Amino acid sequence: MMIVLSYDVDTTDAAGAKRLRKVAKICESYGCRVQNSVFELIVDPAQLVALKAQIQQTINEEKDSVRLYRLGSNWRPKIESIGKGLRYEQDGVIML
Repeated sequence: MMIVLSYDVDTTDAAGAKRLRKVAKICESYGCRVQNSVFELIVDPAQLVALKAQIQQTINEEKDSVRLYRLGSNWRPKIESIGKGLRYEQDGVIML
């Protein structure tokens, strides 16, 4: 299923900046960044549980916010893009 994940991490102190980097690194391991704090992730249910657990362990729930939007399996017609596109599609073919 396709998940769109967005986050807002309070970076007013050094600990927040560290959390921000950790959240981004977690998200990068599951999908691709489409905007500064927005990722598109193609995950199965078990991966989603693991992702949420990692995020919960990383953020400060009183200062930070993470939102997940489930687009499901038939996600392609639900995404429209205007302007600069992605370098690659997650489920697309990459030739080396």
